[in-house]
Parts: sequence; structure tokens; C-alpha cells
Amino acid sequence: MTTAGQTGATALLRFATAGSVDDGKSTLVGRLLHDSRSVLADQLEAVEHASRSRGHDAPDLALLTDGLRAEREQGITIDVAYRYFATARRRFVLADTPGHVQYTRNMVTGASTAELAVVLVDARNGVVEQTRRHAAVAALLRVPHVVLAVNKMDLVDWAEPVFARIAEEFGAYAASLGVPEVTAIPVSALAGDNVVTPSAHMDWYGGPTVLEHLETVPVVADPTRDPARFPVQYVIRPQTPEHPDYRGYAGQIASGVLRVGDPVTVLPSGRTSTIAALDALGTPADVAWAPQSVTVRLADDLDVSRGDLIAPTTGAPAPVRDVEATVCHVADRPLRTGDRVLLKHTTRTVKAIVKDLPSRLNLTDLSQHPAPGELTANDIGRVVLRTAEPLALDPYAVSRRTGSFLLIDPADGTTLTAGMAGTAFATPLGER
Repeated sequence: MTTAGQTGATALLRFATAGSVDDGKSTLVGRLLHDSRSVLADQLEAVEHASRSRGHDAPDLALLTDGLRAEREQGITIDVAYRYFATARRRFVLADTPGHVQYTRNMVTGASTAELAVVLVDARNGVVEQTRRHAAVAALLRVPHVVLAVNKMDLVDWAEPVFARIAEEFGAYAASLGVPEVTAIPVSALAGDNVVTPSAHMDWYGGPTVLEHLETVPVVADPTRDPARFPVQYVIRPQTPEHPDYRGYAGQIASGVLRVGDPVTVLPSGRTSTIAALDALGTPADVAWAPQSVTVRLADDLDVSRGDLIAPTTGAPAPVRDVEATVCHVADRPLRTGDRVLLKHTTRTVKAIVKDLPSRLNLTDLSQHPAPGELTANDIGRVVLRTAEPLALDPYAVSRRTGSFLLIDPADGTTLTAGMAGTAFATPLGER
């Protein structure tokens, strides 16, 4: 069976970039795309022309992302810019997230499906508040791998002590958040040192370049290790002469593996059956795994609707109405106790009320500010919700897909908050 954990040119790595304003993130992204030969000739020609018109002798690779800056100048809100490129060793999906503090919430979008986050730091400034905020979001979202790219090493005379101090400070902070792995790399995005090619100016560094690390870091493990979860998106009932009794449940497998003959439970109803057949792209299959889109047919005629979750009877999550979670508030409108919201979990949307806001995270010292009263844009905090209908939520620590949810304004459909069910951090922050 082919899995997401395979290696070679067909392997895919989703990663996100983050960094404070003026740390050089646009230049790093541009250098990575340029030096890995992932820029089209007409794009490069346009950058060279724009660079010359601005008086630059060499192409300003940051201009490869200038479209985002131009759109902001026009007052258009930008969330995340996705870029796709490939090398001989791996395919990549890059989520380029804005750096300003007011766009921190957008890193949640970019990093929610990422297996690696590149956090950029200006070697002259070191770890700043926005660096800590990005590290906290990466930890909150349980991104398995974090790269600390200490940029602009050319402006600190390629000094190893500067790099070592920043790497040690960030590493200690990341460890206190429970980040499982940090790889620190000294770079100069402007000159290209240690981005794609090794630096001739930092012979004291013997680690990988940014691209080399991206090409070799382990990606998602075998999906058979994860519990199977299948949110029903659509019920197929053709009721035609050719298929008078066909009843299939279509959707995308969120995690794990489904097999014909598996005993399953439909949640939240709790009714049980077995998988009678699997159809993938109209072709019968004996087995299917995440993230394939399939149609599941059950042996019994059950009442199954959009929003229900099909899971193995052994190890199925218990439906709950009281939800405790860590959240990142993404809307300009504050979230307050007593607010009535919609909670969207996979394909299911239910009414809910905010019962309590126990705490808000202080990103400076990782302390918890008790009873904040409200969460404002970019705040990370704890929330207690009561839903009108039961939900089959997994803890986010078990499943990033079925442990996450969104809170939505029922009046206008605005996304308010991104939530991670259960205790998102392994132990209380500040107690490590």
C-alpha cells in the first residue's frame, strides 16, 4: 500500500513560513524558489525588470511575493499565499503567511495542515514577541517539525556566537511549549547562504541547508497507525432502475484506514454496522486510507446523514456536548462568555454557547491570565462550550483533523475562532 510516509519524488511536504515584519521572509521564500529553479522564466524576467527600474543591480527576489504587498496597499485582506514547487527528491506545498502582528491569526490557517514550520528571525534582533507568538501557534497546532532560520547573518559578520545565542534562546522557549523538534539554520537569504547551497562564509556550521532539510525531514507516518475517521459529506441515493437500492455515504477519509468487513459505529447516533463495500472513483476497493475520497456502503439500512461520523466500533470517540478547548481567536469582534455561536466540526455544524473563558495565554512568559472576560483578535486562550447536539470530537492531541473545529458567527457566517479540542499542550504552560 502506498502511504504518505513514503520517500522519493512522489513524497509531499506541506510547510508554512512565518516571521516578523522585515525579518526577510519574502526574500527567503524568493531565494528558495529561485535557487531550486522553481520560478518560471517570465516571472524571473518580470522580477529582473522591476529590480532594474528600482535601481537594483541584482534581482530583488522579494518581489516574487510583491503581489501580496500590493494587494494590502489596495486594502484587500490577505490570508495565506500558497505556492507549489518540486525538486527531484520531494514535492512541496508552501503556505506563506503574513508577518505583521495583526495577521498572526493567518498563521493558524497556513500551519493547520503543515508538517513543518519555518520561523524566521533577524540575527540583529534575535527572538522578539512575534517570534514567540509564532512558536506558540506552531506548538498549539502540533506542527511536528520547526525550523529556526536565523537570517541576515551577513549583517552580523557571520558570527557563530550570535547564531548560538539565538538558537539557544528559541530552543528553550520552544521546549517549554512542548515543540518536539527544532532545527536551527544560519542563513543569508539575500546572498543565498545556506538556503539552497551551503555557505562559504560559515564554515563553523556543519548542518543542512534549508532545502536539504526540507527534502529529508520525515513526513507523515503510515496512516494505518491513526484511528479511522470518516465524516459523511453526502448521501448518494440514485433510486434509478439500474441502482434501485443503492445507498452510499461519500466523503474524505480524515484519518486511518477503512476496510470491507470492518465493524463500524455511526456517530453521534451510536448505531452499528459493517462496511459492505468501498467505492473509490467509481471503482470497487477492498481498502482505502486517508486522505482518499470514497463512498462507503454499509451492510445495514441505517439513518445516516451529512455530518455523521463513521468510525471503527473499537475505539470510536464518545459523543459529547460539553467541549473544552484551546483556541486562537481570529476575528476583530471579541469572543465573550455567553456568546451564541455555530460550531463547525468536519462536515457537521451545530449551535453552541460560550459557557466560560477560563484563561488567556501570555506569550511573553507563558503564564495563564485567568478569567480574561473576552478574547480579542490573535489571542490564544481556553474556552468551555456547550453544544445543542452531541459531537464526536477526538482530542486534538490524537487527531489534528477530527480534533479541530471552527466557531462561526450565526448572524453573518464570519469565522470567529479556531479551536483545538482537549488540552492542546501536553502539560500546562509554564510547568515544564
